[in-house]
Amino acid sequence: MPAGSIDVRYTPFRMERWQSTHEHRVEINLSESGVHPLTVGELVELSDRDIDLDTVLLGYGQSNGSDELRSLISGQYPGTSDASILVTVGGAEANFTCFWHLFEKDAKAAIVLPTYGQVPGLLESFGSRLSPVQLVEAEGWQPDLKALEAALVDGARFVLITNPNNPTGAALTRSSMDAIAELTERHEAWILSDEVYAGAEAGPERTPSFWGCHDRVLVTNSLSKAYGLPGLRLGWIVGPDALISELWGRTDYTTICPASVSDSLACLALEPDTRARIGERTRGIVRANLSVLKDWMDQQGGRFRYRAPDAGAICYTRYDAEVNSTDFAEKLRSEKSVLVVPGDHFGMDHYLRLGFGNPEDELLEGLGRVREAFDEVTG
Repeated sequence: MPAGSIDVRYTPFRMERWQSTHEHRVEINLSESGVHPLTVGELVELSDRDIDLDTVLLGYGQSNGSDELRSLISGQYPGTSDASILVTVGGAEANFTCFWHLFEKDAKAAIVLPTYGQVPGLLESFGSRLSPVQLVEAEGWQPDLKALEAALVDGARFVLITNPNNPTGAALTRSSMDAIAELTERHEAWILSDEVYAGAEAGPERTPSFWGCHDRVLVTNSLSKAYGLPGLRLGWIVGPDALISELWGRTDYTTICPASVSDSLACLALEPDTRARIGERTRGIVRANLSVLKDWMDQQGGRFRYRAPDAGAICYTRYDAEVNSTDFAEKLRSEKSVLVVPGDHFGMDHYLRLGFGNPEDELLEGLGRVREAFDEVTG
């Protein structure tokens, strides 16, 4: 390759292609990782504020998010101000904008796997070298810290973490988080922490943020998963003030600004009392439906092995059948009109990611069709 040239290629984002193509063309979608979404009317009903959408001006809004919205987000992260916040179009733009910054200067990256495939796919598309750091199932899906240290010694400039994790639903322990913070600080590496499932916990404790563990931290989040508002396409980045100002400039090349209606409704959702009510709804769905899922799993005669998720409406399960996960997911889609995510999309065959945030009757019907399909392939 000539000096100075850039090896750029398109790496398909397999999971998103699968979901985008099929999720609205099946009867039951168990591929989602969030809870059943709210309507605009339900959001307004949960709030303490009136909003007249007829008066929202459909012009360009404040391009880094309205002052009110950034102040509401900042209130969730100690030691920040509205200057520490960049509002984006969904968590996807938040992750992309951070990737764009961290990727520069031929950066190497340590990726905690399995994980959501957006940033790993971008790094692969732009020819960056990835150092995998595996989560260890036998240890409750906690990271291999020796592999992380080796990656940092080898020059990894940043560590990508999804906490709680997608697809496993596992939250990092305090000791794992402390070790990651210590290692990255020692090697002067950044942490990029996608915390989109925080607030959707099955247990009583909220997952702590990596924010504040040292000075080289970027946190991304959105209203999609723990809030049940994916259609607003509203996300954010938390970071050092000076860097946030630079990252804001990068969105001039992408979406320019969030939608005005989304900004207004996000202010409604993130008002503290409303946010608390939304959180109660989300955790109520996760806890009730996880109980339904556990009961169903118990009736399957050992066909599945799984660790109950700490957060998120997702169950990552290994199955006992000699069928490829993509082939089985296609059988479910084409023959049973049910969509799930095959483990192949996370580089792990013989696993499925089952979403369980659906209304209970729909969830039970979908799980019944999954059982029927397994009965057919196992004879």
